[in-house]
Amino acid sequence: MESNAMTSYKDTTPAARLDKQTLNKMVWRSCQLQAAFNYERMQSAGWLWAILPGLEKIHTNKDDLAASMTHNMDFLNTHPFFVTFVMGIVLSMEQQKTDIQTIRSVRISTAAPLGGIGDALFWYTLIPITAGLTANMAIDGSIMGPILYFVIAFGVEMVLRYALMYWSYNLGLTAVKMMTANAKAFTHAASVLGVFVVGALISNYGGGTKLGISIANGEGDPIVIQNYLNMILPCLIAFAFTMMCYVLIKKKNWTPVKCIALFLVIGIVGAAFGIWAGGYTPLVPVPWTVI
Repeated sequence: MESNAMTSYKDTTPAARLDKQTLNKMVWRSCQLQAAFNYERMQSAGWLWAILPGLEKIHTNKDDLAASMTHNMDFLNTHPFFVTFVMGIVLSMEQQKTDIQTIRSVRISTAAPLGGIGDALFWYTLIPITAGLTANMAIDGSIMGPILYFVIAFGVEMVLRYALMYWSYNLGLTAVKMMTANAKAFTHAASVLGVFVVGALISNYGGGTKLGISIANGEGDPIVIQNYLNMILPCLIAFAFTMMCYVLIKKKNWTPVKCIALFLVIGIVGAAFGIWAGGYTPLVPVPWTVI
């Protein structure tokens, strides 16, 4: 097809700026970025669906529109909350009728780093913090827990989508230089913050996992194993389980589902033999006292 072979557009006259209605429409369409996710082109189908209203306004020549749609179906993988940043830059270049290969290169080089930045900011930082705070509210029976989680998570997402679309569209290629200049330091800082947050969540939610084994010493008070573990490192059991999951997933290529199944087995076997604390009666007679 001709659209596959084209390296530049036939109509090279810069198009008029896109109106706010079209930009807003593309922002909402970008929420469906991963609706047609596949391992051949990743998010490309959702990307083209989102950006199509702008391309139709920019390219009045049908051959140019076909060529633009074709190259916008290239492999794409970026963070879904940051996709409008890439979209604004690409739309700015499409508006100026920049040659197709340049647009392709900028789209790929911009989209890839945003995946790592977005993961550090959202999946490792914002979402765990928000979930940690609102989960406690939900556990206490407050309906505001899930409502607040949705408001914060979805609210931040949409504010970013709108802000990044308009900002990058107005900046054009200048936005690429700004991002690449600070991407490494920004990602490192966000990752460090994410590690601290995840560590706090492990201590908060996993700290209740304790050994229930105590051994009589013949002098009255039994020896409580958990007390000695607390002297070494508080929440040592939770830390050990976390590191176990890290090794299994990172080094042994286990899936999260396998880890969940393993925890289920550990919990059942441990409860049957009175290994875990909880004030229950073990199913199997044990030679130690259960607390």
